Amino acid sequence: MSHYLNFDPSTVEPEEGAPAADRLLSGNPRFTTWNLEEAPGGVYAGIWQSTPGKWRISYEEWEYFHVLEGHSVVTEDGGKPVHLKPGDRMILRPGFNGTWEVVETTRKDYVIRI
Repeated sequence: MSHYLNFDPSTVEPEEGAPAADRLLSGNPRFTTWNLEEAPGGVYAGIWQSTPGKWRISYEEWEYFHVLEGHSVVTEDGGKPVHLKPGDRMILRPGFNGTWEVVETTRKDYVIRI
């Protein structure tokens, strides 16, 4: 086994999904996720994409991501909207509660630690 990983989504089957119905606020967002790494200790890495829509998010995990394409708006409850476009990076910490709105289909790469 190699000690490195290329972020190549062609090496895995994508998973399809959507926000839970009780979290959906608008639109009909559809997710595609290429989970490239699932390491011991609860570390995940891959690429995620969503079509437009808005839903509630609540984080119990730590996530770093880098926006590759599109336009999204992340808003913490009681906070100001943060517009995310290609090249933007963000960390969402455990305890983050708010909304994710995909304005234009968005693709990001991510690393999650549970």
